[in-house]
Amino acid sequence: MKTVSLKIDDSIFGETEKILSTVKKPRNRYINEAIDYYNKLQQRMILEKKIKKESDLVKKSSMSVLKDFEEIDYVD
Repeated sequence: MKTVSLKIDDSIFGETEKILSTVKKPRNRYINEAIDYYNKLQQRMILEKKIKKESDLVKKSSMSVLKDFEEIDYVD
């Protein structure tokens, strides 16, 4: 484990302390879980942006192919 020193806004610290007294969880464990949750959220947002970007690229290509097919004159 790594030791990290950080500054927390007084209001966030106070709210955290109130929650900790209710959930009966050590502050360190609570903060670790919060950071883990936020990291997962950020990873999902990064993936979402990447998928959207790639989807837009595929969409443009697909529309071009569709247009080409529409221009083909099918003869029976």
